[in-house]
This record gives sequence, structure tokens and C-alpha cells, in this order.
Amino acid sequence: MIHNIPECLYHYLIEQYIENLTNTILDGYSKKRPVTLRANTLKTNIEDIKSTFDHLHFAYREVNWYKDALIMEHISEEQMKHLEIYQNGEIYLQSLSSMIPPLVLSPKEDENILDMAAAPGGKTTQMLALSQNRAFITACEKNKIRAERLQYNLNKQSANRVNVMIKDARQLDDFFSFDKILLDAPCSGSGTISTFDKKLETTFTEDLVNRSSKVQSDLLRKAITLLKPGHEMVYSTCSILSKENEQILQTFLDLKLIEILPIDVSVFTDAILLPTSIQGTLCICPSQLYEGFFVAKLRKLTK
Repeated sequence: MIHNIPECLYHYLIEQYIENLTNTILDGYSKKRPVTLRANTLKTNIEDIKSTFDHLHFAYREVNWYKDALIMEHISEEQMKHLEIYQNGEIYLQSLSSMIPPLVLSPKEDENILDMAAAPGGKTTQMLALSQNRAFITACEKNKIRAERLQYNLNKQSANRVNVMIKDARQLDDFFSFDKILLDAPCSGSGTISTFDKKLETTFTEDLVNRSSKVQSDLLRKAITLLKPGHEMVYSTCSILSKENEQILQTFLDLKLIEILPIDVSVFTDAILLPTSIQGTLCICPSQLYEGFFVAKLRKLTK
């Protein structure tokens, strides 16, 4: 271990980022983040949720780039889970970073959308809410137990325009065709590392990064096949390593199968942004408020 993280991760970081940025990332790994959530607008609205917290004398802050999200102050996750508004699905506990990909995708009514790795369902239900419950979403999850958890969360949040498929999205028939796709790809989790995790040395390995990048490439290839020409998708991971992000995208950019649609990063004023080798993509540094996260908006090119 180096600086309380696996040696291989430290070498990935120091190779990709200058020393000062690596130290900033390491500092982010040591932070305990506050509880963050979004109002589930399939059932309620943010003003009613605020009123509930005001009545309970729960302190919170607003999120300047997402009106339906809140940052709780001095409140534990366990306390939140005892609230009726949590138990009946009016709020969903979700990291700020993971709220960004659905916002970037911007689902609209009547769109047929694929969520390629959907469990546990936070982004799935968020996409449906963003479409005012008028999109139709196909949510894939290959693991049966995780798929059951996904279905439970969909039911709890009244997300009734979602079709769950217990299937590896890489195995979807090419007959399918979608207006938009969210590929929040399985990854090493290098953006969500905590130095308080005593199992890090065994759970984060170079083999995990290599296996993840292979799966990511296969999933993106399938996503491009299933996306309608000229239409948009979002590729995201909770990794900050280029091996799982820019390097995956660059292969398909070089093949001229996709192009980058630049994300307006200026709205994320309270986030530390890491440099990326592909202009227009977003990489958030782990910090007091944010998990490390990479997001890219893509358009499939027509031939």
C-alpha cells in the first residue's frame, strides 16, 4: 500500500496525473461525504420534500445544477432510511456524481431508451422522472439478485414505464434499436475509493482494471450497434482512469463510429474537475461532495 491505497492504483494515478493532482485525489479518497438525495418527481416535488425537512428541522443545502437534489447536513444515511418519505419512495439517496449522466442524456417523452447496466435503479428512475414519466426504458441487469433489487426500487418509486431484462446487455439481439442509451459501465471504482476501506488491497487490483476495460469496450461496441444513427448516448463510469474512459472511447472515435458532443462543465462550480485527453468530456475528482466520475456524451455517426 502507498498512501493507504493499493500500489497499482497509486502508479496509475501518478502516471496519468501530475503529482499535485494525485495528492488532491488522495485527499478526496479520505473524505466522508454527506448524504445527498433527489426528490422522486414521479411521486412528489422538491418543495414538498423541503417542507418535510423544514418541519423535522433537518438542515440541507440546494444543488445549483439540479433543482431536485439536496445535500443533507449532519444527517446520517441511517436516519434518512427511517423517514416515511424514504420508505415510500418519495426520495432516493444518490451521490451527486451519479445524478449527472441522466441529466446529460436529457431523456424526453416518447423516447425509447436503453439503460445497459441498470441496477440498483437510481439512474433508471431518474431518467423516467426527467421525461415526466413519458419515456419508455428498457433496463438490463445480468445478475438475477441485482435485477430483483432493481425491480424493487422501480416499484417503490412508481417507475412503471420500465421493462427489466435479466440479461447481459452485450448479448442483446441486434434487432433492437433505441433513441438514446445510457451506458453507466461496470468499472474498477477508482473514483469511489475510500482510504477507510481495509479490504482495498484485495478488492482493487490491476486485473480488475484490465477486466473492466474489456467489458467496457464490448458494451460500448454493442451500444453503438443498438443506437439509431444520428442519435445520442452517454458513456459514464465511477472511474477516473483513462484506461477505462478516454482510451475506451478513442478506439471508436478513430473508427469514426461516434463523435463527442461537448458537455458544459461550467455548471459544476462546486466540483474539482480533472483534465481529460478528449475535449468535451467530464471527469470529476473525488472530494468532500463528489465521488470521482467520468461522463461523455456521444452521437452515433451516419455512414
